[in-house]
Amino acid sequence: MTKEQKDFFNYHGEIFSENFGPDFREGEDFFSVFAIFFPAATGILAGANISGDLADPQLAIPKGTLLAIVITTIVYAGAAVATGACIVRDATGNLTDLITPGTLNNCTTAACKLGFNFSSCATNKCSYGLMNDFQVMSLASGFGPLITAGIFSATLSSALASLVSAPKIFQALCKDNIYPGLHMFSVGYGKNNEPLRGYVLTFFIGLGFILIAELNIIAPIISNFFLASYALINFSVFHASLAKSPGWRPAFRFYNMWISLIGAILCCGVMFVINWWAALLTNVIVLALYIYVTYKKPDVNWGSSTQALTYLIAMQHAIRLAGVEDHVKNFRPQCLLMTGAPTSRPALLHLVHGFTKNVGLVVCGHVHTGPRRQALKEISTDQSKYQRWLIKNKMKAFYAPVYAEDLREGTQFLLQAVGLGRMRPNTLVFGFKKDWRQALMKDVENYINAIHDAFDYQYGVVVIRLKEGFNISHLQAQEDLCMSQEKTAHPKETVVNLEHSDADSKPSSKSVSETNSPAVSQDHKDEEDDGKASTQPLLKKEVKGSSVPLNMADQKLLQASSLFKKKQGKGTIDVWWLFDDGGLTLLIPYLLTTKKKWKDCKIRVFIGGKINRIDHDRRTMATLLSKFRIDFSDITVLGDMNTKPSKDDIAAFEEMIEPFRLHEDDKEQDTAEKMKAEEPWRITDNELEIYRMKTYRQIRLNELLRENSGTANLIVMSLPVARKGAVSSALYMAWIETLSKNLPPILLVRGNHQSVLTFYS
Repeated sequence: MTKEQKDFFNYHGEIFSENFGPDFREGEDFFSVFAIFFPAATGILAGANISGDLADPQLAIPKGTLLAIVITTIVYAGAAVATGACIVRDATGNLTDLITPGTLNNCTTAACKLGFNFSSCATNKCSYGLMNDFQVMSLASGFGPLITAGIFSATLSSALASLVSAPKIFQALCKDNIYPGLHMFSVGYGKNNEPLRGYVLTFFIGLGFILIAELNIIAPIISNFFLASYALINFSVFHASLAKSPGWRPAFRFYNMWISLIGAILCCGVMFVINWWAALLTNVIVLALYIYVTYKKPDVNWGSSTQALTYLIAMQHAIRLAGVEDHVKNFRPQCLLMTGAPTSRPALLHLVHGFTKNVGLVVCGHVHTGPRRQALKEISTDQSKYQRWLIKNKMKAFYAPVYAEDLREGTQFLLQAVGLGRMRPNTLVFGFKKDWRQALMKDVENYINAIHDAFDYQYGVVVIRLKEGFNISHLQAQEDLCMSQEKTAHPKETVVNLEHSDADSKPSSKSVSETNSPAVSQDHKDEEDDGKASTQPLLKKEVKGSSVPLNMADQKLLQASSLFKKKQGKGTIDVWWLFDDGGLTLLIPYLLTTKKKWKDCKIRVFIGGKINRIDHDRRTMATLLSKFRIDFSDITVLGDMNTKPSKDDIAAFEEMIEPFRLHEDDKEQDTAEKMKAEEPWRITDNELEIYRMKTYRQIRLNELLRENSGTANLIVMSLPVARKGAVSSALYMAWIETLSKNLPPILLVRGNHQSVLTFYS
């Protein structure tokens, strides 16, 4: 009789029927009860949490998880049915409530039918019954202490499972060094790399929750975070399927991506139903962590579904774009920039990036020559190295190395093959070959023929000249020498200003590039082991009395290497529009002025004209620029462009080309013809006479440039073009040399006569 007065009556259909429906009290509802019960079902992921310790996780996790779900469902449902069929909801525990069944007409509960009147529990709080006593299982069992032992066992097993699995997951997260201050927890101990520090942290977190000492408060909080975890797992699975990555191959026969999405949505919904403010806080925390990771861009590769989906979206958009015809309103300069190793010519890259950032495509072309096996090996390592360098330095560009016999062949490969669909370069950008007079003339011819090839492939061409030059690779090699000396001695450091330097120059195959260095080859490459350029000052080291000094020219070169990395301040961009090439000469300076570093510079336009029509030509040009919606500060009409240049400048030009002249009039005809056949780059007397006026024009333009644009931040000018096969390489290089010498940075631009500007918006 003792157990019956406290709520236990053995199995009766009346008790099961009465307990079958809900009876929520004291403000509780289904979801508040669900929140308390839910942590009991979270152990099914224990196998996944310790997957690293399983011999065959691919087989063990699905099998173990499904078995855990089935067994726990049966056990939990069986326990609920068993207790609900033999224990009433309320009982007083008083023997005085014993009655004769059927004697009270107003008592219809299952307990009354079984001989007890617990109707007083409707108005007074009772101590026994399913709704009041948490130890009813002990009362109903054959041996009460066994239930207590089971509770302790279940609690300890769940706690130990979390204590073992959570630190391992946390350790893996800390190893990626994503969040600051957590790397200390990535350290493992012993042969199994046990996260002891994580165990200690988990212990104290668990202890804090234990000290709360109220299960009904703790359980909803735990349920909220578990639901958030399950929602993210379900969504991750759905996202992996949506990305259609070939590496995502779920082995579960009944898997469906839409069920995963529904599961994620249901988890999020239940979170808000259980406790809306806790769910909101959880989502804010998760979102903040995600935003931080997205912003920091950690240097780790998880092979995530986000990467796969990004690829899929990019491919779909590229295919869609390929079906769209080009239109002048959508033209944007997409540059094939012949940098060689991007780290060796930062100024060239910064300037081009200045007018293409967020506007057009930039591909850094690098032509490797030399022994084929060694060159191909270097290409495979350079590809990822320099692409990482570009990303780290926030250069929105791609790196494209090729192997070829010489510069021209490599440039032809890039002109034809670089790009994807509509995302293809339309403008070839070279650095000016500053050392053309000292270089092999075969290399000079390759350089010029590459320009002609670009026009043949319907590319625009830009040749950029910086009087200090672009190539800092020899200074990077010098820094490498200093670093190697530092390893064997304790150097005294003297800082030399260097905004941009790169390390680890090493012998390699010849790397062809098109700048102020020899165009065909260099016997070293400018690279770092990790592909990341240093931004620290170059150190002039003194090691035991020895030193590596920098001469004045090198110091100026270092300063010039960061010229376009800095804000330009108030100044001018002078546009010398001498030919109508489609408008590329006007578009590039306009794009520069839209960027933060160049926004304070004003555009000044210089055009040729006749002295008696200067005002008319100026008004016409102003009207044209207004229709193009290009802001300008001044227009200058030069009426004296065709005036003969000074005798001193003519004499300087003749002195420059003297080593390259054939002087066929002073030689026998057979000798002259043979020499011209062997050295087609030489300048003949006849050629010089035919193009005398064009030569004078380049000399005169340089005089006007020095007079009018000597203080400009940048000059953008139409590039003179020589007829292919009619003008020798030496004469053409002499024209460009004469035109661009002793000037601020200058861009010589020639479009492919495709219109790039329009009156219509």
